[in-house]
Amino acid sequence: MDLAMEIFETTKGFPMEERYSLIDQIRRSSRSVPANIAEAWRKRRYPASFVSKLNDAEGESAETQTHLEMAKRCGYIDSASASRLDNSYEEIMAMLVSMLARPQQWAIRPSNNPKFSK
Repeated sequence: MDLAMEIFETTKGFPMEERYSLIDQIRRSSRSVPANIAEAWRKRRYPASFVSKLNDAEGESAETQTHLEMAKRCGYIDSASASRLDNSYEEIMAMLVSMLARPQQWAIRPSNNPKFSK
């Protein structure tokens, strides 16, 4: 969430001609990362859905990195800031990959109590 907010603040300095293209795209992809993680967390009793949403979060992280690189190449963001944000997304993706490697570790296990097994 903090990274999405940082992207939002950073894009306020982008040129207005990028409002409906790069600004919207990078804001959308950066916001999708925590949203997909939150949805995955709520779907962890369904392993396939959990994994799918984590994969979506990983994809949105990579998309955000691509938009950051484009912003850097266009001169909208300095190299140091772009590198720091890129590294933060690398850390997020490493955590997601770790979770994807062992989804059963995060799953909600069904209760053995017959009252809750309906």
